[in-house]
Amino acid sequence: MSSDALTTPIRTPGSDAENYSILLVEDDPGDALLVEELLRDTDIAHTLSWKQTMAEALAELARTAPDCVLLDLHLPDASGIRAVRTVEEACPGAAVIVLTGLAESRAGALAVANGAQDYLVKGSVGPELLQRVLRYAVHRKNAERASAELRENRIHARENARLERGLLPAPLLRTDAVVPTSRYLPGRERALLGGDFLDVVQTADGIVHAVIGDVSGHGPDEAALGVCLRIAWRALILAGHRGVDLLDLLEQVLIAERPRSEMFATCSTVTLDPAARSAVLYHAGHHEPLLIDSAGARPPEVRHGIALGLLPGGRSWNASGLRLPEAGALMLFTDGLIEGYDGLGDHRLGTAGLVRLVDGARDRAAEPLLDHLVRTTQRLNAGRHADDLAILHLAWGAKPEA
Repeated sequence: MSSDALTTPIRTPGSDAENYSILLVEDDPGDALLVEELLRDTDIAHTLSWKQTMAEALAELARTAPDCVLLDLHLPDASGIRAVRTVEEACPGAAVIVLTGLAESRAGALAVANGAQDYLVKGSVGPELLQRVLRYAVHRKNAERASAELRENRIHARENARLERGLLPAPLLRTDAVVPTSRYLPGRERALLGGDFLDVVQTADGIVHAVIGDVSGHGPDEAALGVCLRIAWRALILAGHRGVDLLDLLEQVLIAERPRSEMFATCSTVTLDPAARSAVLYHAGHHEPLLIDSAGARPPEVRHGIALGLLPGGRSWNASGLRLPEAGALMLFTDGLIEGYDGLGDHRLGTAGLVRLVDGARDRAAEPLLDHLVRTTQRLNAGRHADDLAILHLAWGAKPEA
C-alpha cells in the first residue's frame, strides 16, 4: 500500500451489489498491505482508507462514518480494549473487527465480549474468511442498531402512554348533556407528548368544568409539569375551588413544582351550566376559545389575565360571562393550532384563519371537525412551525348544522 493511501481512499470494484466503506487502523505497513491484497481478492466492492494511529483514525471518523473498522489492537497511541471502546464512541454505527497476532486470540475474543463484532488472527486469514467475517460483522452491527431502535421505539411508546394518561385523562362526567371530544399531537416527530394538558369534570351540582393549558417549552420537564397541573386542577375542582382562588392555587403548585424559575403556563378554565345555557371563563395568558353554533364560529369577547408563574401572587384574572345558544359547542385549543403558517407565505393562521377553517368544514360534528382542523392546519403549515397541539371541543344540545 502506498503512503498516499494515508489520505486517499482506495476504491476496489467487485461483483457484490453492496459497497462497503472500510477504515483500516494498522501501524505496520506490511500488515496493511496484506489486508489490502486480501480485500482485492474478495468479491466485495469496497472503499478502503488506511490510518496508522488512533489519532489519525479519530480524525477520519470525525469526517466520515465507515461501515467497518479493521482495528489493530497494538497501536502506538492506543491498545487493547481501550482502543475498541475509543472507536465505538467515535463511530457507534460502524462494525469493528479487531486484528490480533496468532498468540493473542484470547485478546480478540475479549474484544468481541466488549463490543467488537468479530476478530481476525493475522497470518491466518484468507480472502474467503475475510469476506465472510466482514459481511457478517456489518450485518450484525446493522441488526444490533435496528434492535436498539426497536427498543427505543417501544420505550418511547410506553412513555407516551404514561404521559397521555396524565395529560389526557378520561373525562369525569355523569350525564351526556355536554359531550367532550379532544385531539392531541406533539409538535415534533417521534417526540414525547409536550406540556399541553386538558381535562373535563362534572361536579355533583351538574356543572361541567373544563381546563386547557400549555406549559412553556418542550420536553420531559414540561410534560411532567403539565401532568402535575392537570391533576392539581381536577383535585381542586372536586374540592370546591373556583375562579381566581383556583388559578391562584394552580400557580402555587406550578411555582413549587417547576424545575426552572423561568417556566410558566397559560390556561383557560370553563364553568359550563348546560341547564342555564351559560358559561364562565377565565383566561390566564391563554387565547379565547371559539363558540360554534348554526351561524358559524366566532371568538367571544373575554377578559384576559396574566399567565401562571410570570408574576406570582398577582391574582390578576377576571371572569367572563357567556350566554350559550340552545345547541352549539365551545372549542378550546392551545396555540399550536393557530401559530402555524396558513400556506400563503409567511402569514400565520391565527384565530381568524381558524374561524375560516371551521366555517368551511363540510361536517361540523365534533369528530370529523377536529380531524379536519388537525389535517388542514398541518398541511398548510408544511412542517415550518413545530409546537404541541391540543383541542378540547365541548358540545351540548343538537349538533350544529353544517
